[in-house]
Amino acid sequence: MQTAERIRAVQECRSEGGSAGNKFRMSLGLPVAATVNCADNTGAKNLYIISVKGIKGRLNRLPSACVGDMVMATVKKGKPDLRKKVLPAVIVRQRKPWRRKDGVYMYFEDNAGVIVNPKGEMKRICYHWPHWKGMCRSVA
Repeated sequence: MQTAERIRAVQECRSEGGSAGNKFRMSLGLPVAATVNCADNTGAKNLYIISVKGIKGRLNRLPSACVGDMVMATVKKGKPDLRKKVLPAVIVRQRKPWRRKDGVYMYFEDNAGVIVNPKGEMKRICYHWPHWKGMCRSVA
């Protein structure tokens, strides 16, 4: 009797998750050699993907990235001090649709990434409001 209860408990634990033990996967929309827009205010316009962090590879398969992946990229158009350097970047938008766990397919109108430091923090952040707004306590 105890073994039947134990089996039932294990089955209930396994069936609680949305995808019973399978790893959640996103559609990989940006292979190596893709050019994406730069979505921050560092002065870069385009990012050219060189490699994807964490991809070991398989013969004749291009390493690809999706939203949230860290890639190594170079700047093709932008400020001269950013060009001709290998910089880490994070993908923030992709055109290729991917399925979320709730069944909705998501995609963006363009491919974009932001330049980050090796820890993953953004190099520059775009402020969309006046800078004095954060310094004053109340606006009269």
